[in-house]
This record gives sequence, C-alpha cells and structure tokens, in this order.
Amino acid sequence: MIVPDKTITFQEIPENRPSTPLLDSVQVPADMRGFSEVELQVLANELREFMLYSVGQTGGHFGAGLGVVELTTALHYVFDTPEDRIVWDVGHQAYPHKILTGRRDQMDSIRLLGGLSGFPKRSESPFDTFGVGHSSTSISAALGMALAARQQNSERRSVAVIGDGAMTAGMAFEALNHAGHNDANLLVVLNDNDMSISKNVGGLSQYLARIWAGKPYTLMRESSKKILSQMPHALEFARRTEEHVKGMVAPGTLFEELGLNYIGPIDGHDLHALVAVLKDLRTLKGPQLLHVITHKGKGFGPAELDPIKYHAIAGKRGAAPAKKQASAEPAKAAAKKVKYSAVFGRWLCDTAAQDERLEGITPAMCEGSDMIEFARLYPKRYHDVGIAEQHAVTLGAGMACEGAKPVVAIYSTFLQRAYGQLIHDVAIQNLDVLFALDRAGLVGEDGPTHAGVFDHSYLRLVPNLVVMAPSDENELYRMLSTGYQYNGPALVRYPRGTGPGKQIDANAELLELGKGRKIRSGEKTAILAFGSMLAPARAAAEALNATLIDMRFVKPLDTELVLELCKSHDLLVTVEENVVMGGAGSGVNELLMAENQRVWVLNLGLPDRFVDHGTHAQLLQACGLDEAGILQLIRDKLDQLK
Repeated sequence: MIVPDKTITFQEIPENRPSTPLLDSVQVPADMRGFSEVELQVLANELREFMLYSVGQTGGHFGAGLGVVELTTALHYVFDTPEDRIVWDVGHQAYPHKILTGRRDQMDSIRLLGGLSGFPKRSESPFDTFGVGHSSTSISAALGMALAARQQNSERRSVAVIGDGAMTAGMAFEALNHAGHNDANLLVVLNDNDMSISKNVGGLSQYLARIWAGKPYTLMRESSKKILSQMPHALEFARRTEEHVKGMVAPGTLFEELGLNYIGPIDGHDLHALVAVLKDLRTLKGPQLLHVITHKGKGFGPAELDPIKYHAIAGKRGAAPAKKQASAEPAKAAAKKVKYSAVFGRWLCDTAAQDERLEGITPAMCEGSDMIEFARLYPKRYHDVGIAEQHAVTLGAGMACEGAKPVVAIYSTFLQRAYGQLIHDVAIQNLDVLFALDRAGLVGEDGPTHAGVFDHSYLRLVPNLVVMAPSDENELYRMLSTGYQYNGPALVRYPRGTGPGKQIDANAELLELGKGRKIRSGEKTAILAFGSMLAPARAAAEALNATLIDMRFVKPLDTELVLELCKSHDLLVTVEENVVMGGAGSGVNELLMAENQRVWVLNLGLPDRFVDHGTHAQLLQACGLDEAGILQLIRDKLDQLK
C-alpha cells in the first residue's frame, strides 16, 4: 500500500464527501489497533480529508482539529480508550476524536438542535470522559481520574491534552504543581501549536525524546534514585544536573522543577514518532509531560497561514441564503446592523482617544471582544493577559488604585471564573473598573458552556456594583460611557451578534443612574424588559395594549418607576435573557414585597436547567422568549387571573 504524502496541503475544502474506506471501517478505536503503521498513516490522511469536508459543510471549530489529527489517531491507537481516559482541554480540537469514536455519521448534526455538541460531553459518549468548554481544566480533571484509579488499584491511565494557550491559565499550573507531588499515572500532552514555548524541534530533540521516554533511560533513572536516596545531597545534585542537561536542548526545566518527567519536544505530525513515544510513556509510572509541536489548520493552506481567521468557519450549512430586497431602502437599513462587539470596539477607540488614562484588558479574547483596532492604535495600553480571568480582574483593580481607568472586556460565562476577584478585589474596595460583558444570554450553537445566562443573578447581589443591560447598539454605547464616567465598579452586559440596527450617537448624554425609560403607554399590563428582551417584548405589548418599559438597569433598579406602575396596572411582567431564579425579575419581586405592593407579577426568563445548543432563535422559542412565546405566556397568565 502506498502512503499518500502526509505533507499535502489542500487549498480548497472538498465539495463532495471523499472516499475514506479505511476510516469507514473504524466504528470505535479498537477497530484500528490492529492496523500497521502504514495503514495508520492512511487512516490519519483520510481523517483529515473527511474533517475538511465535514466541517466545510456544517461549520464549527476548524483549525485546532486539523492540527491534532495525527495526535488524536496516535492516542486512540496506543491507549485503551475508553478504559484509559483522555481529557481534551477546551474541546475546540475534539472533532477528530468524535469522528474516531463512533460519531462519524452524525457529524452533519454537530451544533444543531438535538445534534452532536461542538464540545466533548459526557452524556454523548463514553469516550467523552469530561465535559469541557472553558479552558485549562484538563490537567485537574485527568489528575482526579488518575488518583481515583490509584485508589481503586486500577492500571487505568489518564491523559490530559492541553494547548499552549490554555497552559497560560493559573489553574493549569496549580494542577501541574499538585501532579508533581503525586505518584498517580498521569500523562499531560502539551500541544504547542503557536511556537510560544519552544522552537527547538529537530533531529536532536526527537532523538533525545525517544531516549528519555525509553525503558533503558527510565530504568537507570529510577535505579539511581533508589541508590542516591541514602545520600540526600547527592540525590539533589543528580536531579538538578539532569534538569539542566535537559534544559540545554529542551524547554522542560520548568516542568521538571514541578515534578513531572518532561519528554520532547517532538513533531506532532510525525505519526511514527508519536506512536513510539506514547507506547513508551504508557508503561511509565508517575506524572509525565509530553511536549508536541503541531500546526493549527494543518493540511488546509489558508488555515495554516491564518489560524485565527480559520479557528472556526461558518460552512455551507451556516451560510445565509440571499434575500431579495423589496427596495433599496431595506437593503440600506440592513447594512447598518453591526455586532454588539463592534460597537464596544468603536467605543473603546473613541474613548481612548479622549482619555489617555483608559487601559484595555482582555483574557485572550482580543478578536472575540473586537479589540483588534484598539490594540493596533494603543499597543502600550492594551493588555492581553492570556487565559487568566482572575488575573485580568485583579490587574484592573491594581490599575484603578493608581488612577488609571481600566476596561476589562470579558465574556459573561468567563467572568464566572473570576467572581471572587470581582467581589474581593474590586467591589469591596469600590474601585473604578468598567466591565464590558460580551456574550450575555444564550449564545446558540456553542451551548451551555458558553452561555452567559447567570450574570443578572450573580451580579445584582454584589454591593457597589452598577449593572446595565442595553436594548440596542446606541444604548450600549451610552451605557459604556455612563459606566466609564461612574466613580466605582460598573458593568455593561450585552449579547452576541447584531442589534436591531439603531444608529449610534457618540455625543448622546450619559444615562441617569438607575432610571429606565417608557417605550409605550398601555393599560392593565406593564412589561418590564431588560436588555435584549425589549425587541421581542414589543410585539406582545402592542398586541395587548400593554405598557412597555426598557428597564436599562439591573442594579440599581428603577424603584420609583416600578412603584408608579403598580398604581395603574394589574399585572407586571418582567422579561430577561437570564435564568428566572435570582434574576432581575427577582429584584422586582423583592421591591414589591418590601413595599407591600398588591399587584400580580409574572417573571419570564430562562428555565432552571442548562439550555442545550441550537440556533439562538430556536433556543429562545424553546424557552418561550420569542415574540410569540412572550405573548402566549402573558395571555395564559391573564386568563388565570380572570
């Protein structure tokens, strides 16, 4: 059998499903463990071709998966999965893993409502050993599994696959530090795809990696430890000598200092070398770290050249069909719609030009939070701290102590990871930090790990904190300016995607703190909409001739307006794209109880469960938060009251 050139670079995504006879014969990894190395290379080539085709059709995470085709193949070939546990960090790179573990024919459903998740998910497959989505959790989880196996006297192996980006998080180093002080059988595979840790890949490093992972060296190493254990000073000298010898040819000194046996770096696309080293490592006891160098987007030329752009793609399924415009005016209006993140990016640059105290902070979300232009214009005032949300928040606190005006751009779901810092380091000290909270509410295809559906609940109970929710693009711009000028911690939470198309007035006045606005006057029923729910609530208000309020502030609540509405309405309806439990509606309830107001209340929001993946519109409909759902729920309540 002739092995196709594994370095082939595809310039186009295949239009038709490629022929993959060897891949088609693999239903579970056990099916490929009898393959020869030649067949294994063919399998890897077919896997890459199939993934190019599959993701080209469905869209989804792209570059990271292409970069780990050989690594994924080698791991499932060498380790006895699912008995041996493989934990994928973040999960962006898990598509090849899904294809090899019985889900090849379901890949066309990925990220669709009721289909495969875009991330590893325990309920989806026994091969998905740990549910992920947030970064830097793999080493902790895999170490926990390894310690449990030790307690059960099991020879089961645990493997954590973590990227060099995820390795920037403090949690990863906390886990490494703990792992180095245990004898649990843990393998950490450091997937270095950005050349950020080492460029030392070549014949010498490959050769030394084989030696360090091999049995002769390991036997000598362990025997020497036993002999020298009677001479502590000699043992310490030998240990440090080994570390520094390794450090001359490989960047493993840090990991050796933490107590892990460092192997590498090796070429993560050399399937033969990967299989050989992994076979040796699977027999070793204690914590090991294998450093592999891969290329994000491997096998697809454009993705190799621009891995950021091709981190994820829309695919043919995600391409919106062209709509025939009735006239030139609707087309012009549609063109005005911009993403909320773009509004933030514009505001950031506008404000930085006027105030040199502004400092922008992001935990590795420059592109997602649209800080690219700010980083270009103000490189010394732009701070990407890596995947370190806790550090990002306290960094801003430290800046505020010295008179700077820090703006922390962070996703709602990721701020959960820095909640302690928000309270302890910012709010208690009442420091002047502005948080721009992107991806608030449901996020569609990324599912519950990325949905920002708890922030109303966990933020409104924090003293000193102002929390705002914009209903359109101009409101976002004004709220950011209001929060920036507020003397204390303030937060603006806004959704993913585009707004309704409102024109931005950069010179608009600041908002009055804690004051909502009346959108329309009606009778009997008043709808209090928070942020993104104003648009779908408008149709219900018009159909019921109800009063409609844009509440603007989750905290402080517009108590005066709410109490005034109680006097002239029989039913107050709160609507928010946040869980009902403890949300903004709960704040309204607390006010009414405290003021002994006798008025009926209906709280609408997300249910007490994790909402699965699907399009944003599908998820809103399923939760009763689209136009029709809101109207029907209010009518049902009115029928009950009759």
